Amino acid sequence: MIEALRSDEIVKKLGGRFKLCALIQRRMKELVVDGARPLVEREGRTDLELVIEEILQDKIAPTWAPEEVQDESEDGAVL
Repeated sequence: MIEALRSDEIVKKLGGRFKLCALIQRRMKELVVDGARPLVEREGRTDLELVIEEILQDKIAPTWAPEEVQDESEDGAVL
């Protein structure tokens, strides 16, 4: 399963290595810290292998929050 990370297929699927890393990190937190249930059968796989399989099977996808609107103060500094 980790071999999938060596392929550019999964990177292209998500739009870049940064997005892939962010999605893996977010999902790992959900599984490990928040106690979320896996969306695929564990079958003796590690949490990382589960996340990669969920991505490959299109069970999870990146959903990014829209960028926050930045306010400008009187002196022009961005808050």
